[in-house]
Amino acid sequence: MKESVERGLEVIFFDVGNTLLRPYPSFEAACREVLERFGHLATDEELRRAAVVADNYYEFRYWSDDSFWANESDAAEMWGEMYALMLEEIGIDGDRHVIGRAIYDYFGHGDRWRLFPDVEPVFERLKEEGYRLALISNWDSRLAKLCFDMGLDRYLDSVVSSATIGLIKPDPHIFDLALRRMGVDPGRAIHVGDHYYADILGARSAGISPVMIDRFGGGHTADVPVIVDLYGLLSLLGMEEK
Repeated sequence: MKESVERGLEVIFFDVGNTLLRPYPSFEAACREVLERFGHLATDEELRRAAVVADNYYEFRYWSDDSFWANESDAAEMWGEMYALMLEEIGIDGDRHVIGRAIYDYFGHGDRWRLFPDVEPVFERLKEEGYRLALISNWDSRLAKLCFDMGLDRYLDSVVSSATIGLIKPDPHIFDLALRRMGVDPGRAIHVGDHYYADILGARSAGISPVMIDRFGGGHTADVPVIVDLYGLLSLLGMEEK
């Protein structure tokens, strides 16, 4: 990895969720706000417990058939179903699918997300050093607007979201498309992401060197450089923090 970096790295691709941004002020607070609009109450503990069920459902759907990320309607339907299942777990009555879709819609606005605190200073430093930055994410078509809403667009040369182009990670074609948009060979690019299957295997399948970010202490011992935050990327590139 380090040898390839030292030999002319030009472009750094990033995943988005759990790599660059997180729900604000928290996932639980966001759900509570939507539920209150429909006349329902839930505690953080109830929502955290239900989120485990939702996460398990997501992983089941993702591993059984991840094609829902390839278009907007299927992505919206999957998230709506996942949130409805979460609401069922905490005993919410009424039209859970309507409320689930409202939660999905809630997360389409930039003020419902926050960048991790290391993102902007590291992006500033990378741009100062002349690197070009871009996103490759399994995300719905709202991603470009989210980047604009959060001011992230000023750092980015390209945003590739799966639902917009009909391709999903780890399919190498989504990485190939991103490389073509940036006009760079795979040997002059790296990809930073938190998901081994989608990000690490996907990047490698396109000839891009991957870096795994493990913000939440998952204890990854993958056959890939692992960083705990983006300052670790600076170290990996031989750059010191200012």
